[in-house]
Amino acid sequence: MLSTKPVKSILNKHKKRDNWFLDDYSVNPYDGCSCNCLYCYIRGSKYGENMNDRLAVKENALAILEKQLHARAKKGDYGIVAVGSATDAYMPHEASYKITEAFLRLLLKYRFPVFISTKSTLITRDMDLLQQIDKTAILPADLQGSLQRGVILSVSISTMDENICNMLEPGAALPAERLNILKELKAAGFLAGVNAIPVLPFISDTEKELQKIIAAARQHDADYVLTGGLTLFGSDKADSKTLYYQFLQRYDAALIKRYDALYQGNFYPPWQYQQQLKARAEKIAATLNIRTSIL
Repeated sequence: MLSTKPVKSILNKHKKRDNWFLDDYSVNPYDGCSCNCLYCYIRGSKYGENMNDRLAVKENALAILEKQLHARAKKGDYGIVAVGSATDAYMPHEASYKITEAFLRLLLKYRFPVFISTKSTLITRDMDLLQQIDKTAILPADLQGSLQRGVILSVSISTMDENICNMLEPGAALPAERLNILKELKAAGFLAGVNAIPVLPFISDTEKELQKIIAAARQHDADYVLTGGLTLFGSDKADSKTLYYQFLQRYDAALIKRYDALYQGNFYPPWQYQQQLKARAEKIAATLNIRTSIL
């Protein structure tokens, strides 16, 4: 059983639309995530920890979400809602708790468009519900001419190496399983793609490894591939930097010096690295005829 916690607000309005995912709002069905990805930006960041033993259900979330959606819809303040920005909406516990499913029913009721990125095969359970949202959601005025869809779906892949995934993402589906889900989503008519976020420096950011991810996305009918770098927060035992460095020690200890030199004590890799990563991904995507943005 998960613990429960009350909340005062559940629908978070962004100051500006997210450049990558196009979301204006976010909602998180759970506090924490049982995918337990070691590199998750939640660990050690201002958003709090992301440990399996800290998982909680937001006990009054449905009532609060309905109230907030009703108020926004009444004002015509529509926008894309990212379901699961600080948790995976389809983490293993969702199979029994079905909080995400209940959130989607409210979003359908109030006609809000949705963005979801997941590492779980469970998303197929809600395809009928997502198809209804896709057809009936009201887009914000400035997206109505360019998007014309009520749902955007992504699978997240940081590497195609199953051994690395088992070490870094112990509660997530394997990359091949995620790609099969992507193909199933595309066959059902959804706008869907791959989030290669975060790409792992010196592991999956090489041209060879990026080629594997982007080619696999193309082979499984992805509409787009989004690429982004790895953030490493904190210094406590449960923080992402600490846990990720423990992974590096097991995987290839020689990489630790290279990470120290790249990050230089910062949370993010330098701008120059990020631009090089972007250029590398765009070059490969161009040769494979796949977009590097949703639109």
